[in-house]
Amino acid sequence: MADIVIGSTGWDLLSLFENFRPKQKQTTRSRKKIMRRNGSTKTAELRKRRDAPLTTPTDLTRSATKDIAGAMNAILADVFALYLKTKNFHWHLSGPHFRDYHLLLDEQGDQLFAMTDPIAERIRKLGGLTIKSIGQISRIQRVLDNDADYVDPPDMIAELADDNKTLAARLREAHNVCDEHRDVATASLIEVWIDETERRTWFLSEIKRGRK
Repeated sequence: MADIVIGSTGWDLLSLFENFRPKQKQTTRSRKKIMRRNGSTKTAELRKRRDAPLTTPTDLTRSATKDIAGAMNAILADVFALYLKTKNFHWHLSGPHFRDYHLLLDEQGDQLFAMTDPIAERIRKLGGLTIKSIGQISRIQRVLDNDADYVDPPDMIAELADDNKTLAARLREAHNVCDEHRDVATASLIEVWIDETERRTWFLSEIKRGRK
């Protein structure tokens, strides 16, 4: 840069300005280039975030999430299937014990349905995906449907007793998966559901015991 001297002519000042102006232009171009680069990076990050699958932060490993979500989605499908079977029998009961059985199965159906949302939300909290449709339930459920036009009330009770007993066993299996991956939160919920399922099994089994 030229030195400024007292008494310098206008030509000296013009020369000083001309020496400075290219650097100013270069600085402006550099800033615009950096801004474009930062903008491109942010756009790429936004697109990546938009296109990424649903993820939830968790300290569990990917394999743990996969194992637990798989076990719990199977449980969820079974619970939905058993809920609908319980309501089916609740709707189609007949005979001298209609009122007692009708109210009991209504209560048990409500208890089963109350399990579904906590199970699904627990899977999502771990970063897994859960059931999306009736079709998916039918593909992974292990509880057998009963579409018969008529089922004797004692057979209804016996079938539901066996289904609940089997559900309790499968809940224990899911508990073992959670223990393996130190997922104490899901395991603690399963313990409550095992107790509720055993209570349903107990009530149904006692009714079944007195069948003629």
